[in-house]
Amino acid sequence: MITIFIDGNKYKIKKEKNILEACLSVGLDIPYFCWHPILGSIGSCRQCAVKQYINSKDTNGKLVMSCMTQVMNKSIISINDSEAKTFRKNIIEYLMINHPHDCPICEEAGQCHLQDMTIMNEHYKRRYRFKKRTHNNQNLGPFVSHNMNRCITCYRCVRFYKEYAGGSDLNVYGFHDNIYFGRLNDGNLENEFSGNLIEICPTGVFGDKINSKNYNRKWDMQFSPSICHQCSVGCNISLGGRQGVLKKIENRYNGTINHYFLCDRGRFGYEYVNIKNKFIYSKKNKKNVLIEIKKNEAIKKARNILKFSKRTIGIGSPRASIESNFSLLELVGYKNFFSGIIENEHQQTNLILNILKKGGIHTPSLREIESYDTILILGEDITQTSPRISLAVRQAMKNKLIKESKKNNIPIWDSNSIENLKKDNKNFLFITNTYKTKLDDISSWNYYSSIEDQIKFGFSIANHINNSSPYIKNTKNYLINKINYISNILLKSKKPLIISGMNSGNISIIKSAYNIARSLKINGNNVGIVLLVNYVNSLGLALLKGKSLDKAVFLSKNKKIDSLVILENDLYYHQTKSYINNFLSKIKNIIILDHLKTKTYKKGTLNFSVANFAESSGTVINYEGRAQRFFKCLDYYPYNKKIKILESWKLLNLININFLKKNNFYKNLDEIINKISSNIKNLKKLKNVSLSSNILFNGQKLSRSPNRYSGISSMYSTYNINEPKTSQDKDTIFSFSPDINNSPEIIRKEIPFAWYPGWNSNQSWNKFQKEIGGHLKHGDPGLILFKNKNIKLNWFNKTPIKFFYKKNQYNIISFWSLFGNDETSRYSSTIQKVMIKSYVYINKNDFSWMKLKKNSLLSFYCLGEKIYLPIKFNKKINIGHIGLSIGFPNIPKVFLGSIAKNFLEINI
Repeated sequence: MITIFIDGNKYKIKKEKNILEACLSVGLDIPYFCWHPILGSIGSCRQCAVKQYINSKDTNGKLVMSCMTQVMNKSIISINDSEAKTFRKNIIEYLMINHPHDCPICEEAGQCHLQDMTIMNEHYKRRYRFKKRTHNNQNLGPFVSHNMNRCITCYRCVRFYKEYAGGSDLNVYGFHDNIYFGRLNDGNLENEFSGNLIEICPTGVFGDKINSKNYNRKWDMQFSPSICHQCSVGCNISLGGRQGVLKKIENRYNGTINHYFLCDRGRFGYEYVNIKNKFIYSKKNKKNVLIEIKKNEAIKKARNILKFSKRTIGIGSPRASIESNFSLLELVGYKNFFSGIIENEHQQTNLILNILKKGGIHTPSLREIESYDTILILGEDITQTSPRISLAVRQAMKNKLIKESKKNNIPIWDSNSIENLKKDNKNFLFITNTYKTKLDDISSWNYYSSIEDQIKFGFSIANHINNSSPYIKNTKNYLINKINYISNILLKSKKPLIISGMNSGNISIIKSAYNIARSLKINGNNVGIVLLVNYVNSLGLALLKGKSLDKAVFLSKNKKIDSLVILENDLYYHQTKSYINNFLSKIKNIIILDHLKTKTYKKGTLNFSVANFAESSGTVINYEGRAQRFFKCLDYYPYNKKIKILESWKLLNLININFLKKNNFYKNLDEIINKISSNIKNLKKLKNVSLSSNILFNGQKLSRSPNRYSGISSMYSTYNINEPKTSQDKDTIFSFSPDINNSPEIIRKEIPFAWYPGWNSNQSWNKFQKEIGGHLKHGDPGLILFKNKNIKLNWFNKTPIKFFYKKNQYNIISFWSLFGNDETSRYSSTIQKVMIKSYVYINKNDFSWMKLKKNSLLSFYCLGEKIYLPIKFNKKINIGHIGLSIGFPNIPKVFLGSIAKNFLEINI
């Protein structure tokens, strides 16, 4: 720490910061544009000028750009010097010369960094009266809009897109005062993180097209802190809604996890929440058609079904909260509770959970991944399955470059100078997969082969590092040198990281990844391991110890089930149509709780509509065992205020207490969480994840709405001229009333939206951090449930089965896609536009015996299902394999790792 003086006041500052960061870290305001906490400084906007003095005797000083000037011990700085203020005011006027001043129609207005900085510089008058420069806008796809006339040339967009996220299709063109940021031609932005341009841009150049469909100003929305439900990473998000409609998702800062950035699936995949033709409560009539009934009648019917059933089982869901799954478990009992995932996934999830609890290897958070120096990825295409992790891996590759910059006395924030160092000066990344991945551009070496060969490769590396690890015979000669090379690099690494997971469909690859990490830890390396599960709450569901979907089907074969309760789960997503049809046909009563009209929903005899994640509060556990609370944003439906959509756990609890006469009434979320904490051994800490709902701040709850929240009386006037009573939230620390505590200085971890006096844009996150780009002042949300430093697991000895190739029989691998493989986002209309077409991916040389034509379909059988798909050739697919988009409609998860056979060409 060093001492500096700013406008006569003394401050303690970290010596590696620049003046701008130093001032912002101690709560002082300096206007800026081109600087960003993660992207660093390039000094292009000249907006952050301050006066710096040589010593106390210097009365003149000199103007410096604070983002490009290192703080020095005993520096004397003035932000409020009249010359500095005049300079900044003149600069903002120059920047605004060509700006269209279209705030009334700009969607960024009210949360615009340019507006905030203009006011901060006291630039109120426009003197420029001549023709402004104009640009043509581009169509950048269904997610991001483009309005180049608003650009102030800060270069943030291309710096993030190209240098940070690894994108190649967005660039800067032109020179001098005619700069253009866009693509060479119109077309969809190809990078998986393109949506971050909306928040990176300090003006309205890049906008949210989905939000434009249901637009509201920031001050006219209610916000809640939530967790992204699209994968197992658990990124923190902020939900914005109004009139029962989810309007947008924004990044919510968490210094431990996603900090400033989200992937596009997490940001744009929410439209399924707003599906208009939602069912409410329905049952099947005599003609086997679903008809709508009232809630009380539906609950009464559920009571009668459960009361007279000989055996009722419940199928839970990894996309539902811990509270909802636990409530189902209480209703049906432990012996009758099933996880709702297939046996293969069930075993893999339990193995990963066991490694987290007993493996003794640290599982890093998303932010921690960025600090590792050598990374080995086994069998995962993380850019498509867990994209935010791939972005962290990209940053980890730059650590060697940063170390080199320190040797050359280049500050870490000086991004231009760092980029000018050698581009090949990066850390080691090794990837094994069945085909190319989006991280291949930064990898040191790739191994494309069958899953079985990848497993052998992993076990061999573990054995080379520590020969007490199981030995693998018959390793291919050309791989031995690579195994030795990679093993030695891992051994020399100070912080190696092993990444694997469930997306290869084979449990042995997880075992090989653990063996490598275990061998490195025994050697003394500070090793980390990341094992990816498939869903937002896979680990939470696993802790409840339900049995697999296959076990439930086995029970039905013996006619031991007459009633079934399915919680937020489309069984057809996991298993084949014939398999699930046969299963459900043997069950008389099928009660379904969901917020989507899935294929499974159509099979229900009694259906309950339940709240989705934007309408509910609950807890989920991410891949690292971090429990996190999400909070409801939407309170009721404007088109029918009599309808009260309940969370699944509340509805199940209502059935339980009122009609089964069980004494487990939960008044609010806290009570069921306390019950879970006391009943489930590994969930004792669950009650400490967030503050209890009875906690008040200066005698009040926290507001979900900004200070200027307006239009309360007229909001629902099209439905009812009487102003409705504000909903009461008994489950959380937040209130739906705008007239509640909204002070940003309140001590709390969960922050519903970014706002601070004078800072209406998302740049205001700086005001909530201990230091710029670091952790939040009062701690980052979430709680790690498992902390073990000692190894309590033995080596995994089961070696992989050798892959055998048979003509006309092929192993199925998955071609994962960012859009469409998950269960929920594919119901979103915009996501459907960007979902790739379902193909069967084949190696043409491997299918030479069929002499396939270009425009033909390929039919084949898998697990008794006949599939018809168009052909797409891919040279990287190994012999004996075909690729499918697992999780797409009619391609269930169970196909992964299965055998496809009986191929026939169908000419179109």
